[in-house]
Amino acid sequence: MSTPDHRGRLEAERRRTTDRLARLREDHDGFVEASRDSNADDEHDPEGATIAFERSQVETLTRQAQRRLAEVEAALVLLDEGGYGVCDVCGAEIPEERLEARPTARTCVCCAA
Repeated sequence: MSTPDHRGRLEAERRRTTDRLARLREDHDGFVEASRDSNADDEHDPEGATIAFERSQVETLTRQAQRRLAEVEAALVLLDEGGYGVCDVCGAEIPEERLEARPTARTCVCCAA
């Protein structure tokens, strides 16, 4: 039986999340730039409403990705401190299958329910 590569999994997740954040920020900057030189009235212009909606959607996705990155960073700290894979609620070991599916899981399946 092989030893799980928790660090590798978490670092890969950190890279994916960081890349996603960079793309989202580029998208956001593009929306801001597109609306900067426009005199579109978001409230009354159908195209303006679309740009405002898309900008808002990208901002929401960016916040989600930032939270995900914080979760990954916290999991890496736990890994370094020896607390990774231990349920925050009951102190039991979190099953490997759960950590494989959710590398940032802080609770076992029973406590998560």
